[in-house]
Parts: sequence; C-alpha cells; structure tokens
Amino acid sequence: MSLKETKQKDLQNLLIKYQIQPSLQRLQILAYLVSHYHPTAEEVYSHLYDELGTLSKATVYNTLNLFVTAGLVKPLRIDERQMRYDMVTADHGHFQCDACGEIYDFPLDETSIKEKPLVGFSVKQKFVYLKGTCSRCNKNSSGGSK
Repeated sequence: MSLKETKQKDLQNLLIKYQIQPSLQRLQILAYLVSHYHPTAEEVYSHLYDELGTLSKATVYNTLNLFVTAGLVKPLRIDERQMRYDMVTADHGHFQCDACGEIYDFPLDETSIKEKPLVGFSVKQKFVYLKGTCSRCNKNSSGGSK
C-alpha cells in the first residue's frame, strides 16, 4: 500500500470514528483541514475546486458544518468577518497578529480558566482569543534589533 493510500485510509477511518460516511468530497475537505491551519470555508473551496472541479460551495459549507456537529473540528471565530476551522479539538488558545493576520495556537493552563462565578452553569466550550503583534512582525518592524 502506498503512502497516499495509507493516508487516505487513515482519513476514512477518522471519518468513520466520528460516524461520518466517507465520500470523495469529505475526504478531500478533511485532507485539506489536516494540512492547513485554521482555513476559512472559502480557502477550502478555492483550493479544492481546482482539484475536483465539481465541488460546490454548499458542499464545502455543509461538510464543515457536519464536521463541527460531529466534533471532528472546532469552529474558530477570532476574525469577526469569517469563520475558520481548527482540527485541534483539545482546549487551547488562539493569537491573531494584527500586522500579518497569521493565527497561532498556544496551550492553555486549565487551572487559569476558572468558572467559579458561574455556579449552576454547565460550560461546554472555552474560547480564548488574543490579538496583537506576533514576534516575527515585531522583529521586522524593529529592524531585527530585539
């Protein structure tokens, strides 16, 4: 079995694990999500349309919604204009650079996010978004003298 066939089988098994019926479009969308960090639906569509040709935007949006509902991916709304999708479903934070727009993951210390004031509430999701300037852009704007 070739590496490509092995990867395809791994993706099929992942979909099945989340009780999602594998199809060519779903496998291609999942493969894109696995290899690209925090893409938008438009980015997924634009990239895969060139490969598949028959892919519709509705299929991309419906598939991404299916993945979110199943818990396979997390929606990420760090940017007010568009939804992004994240394959890392464990709790973690996101930082978006105001200069270059890049989004970075960072680990969360679970003990630092306390829910004590929410007595009687049931927290299902935690989102931590930070914005500012990334280290690369800070270094570039200071001429590399940091």
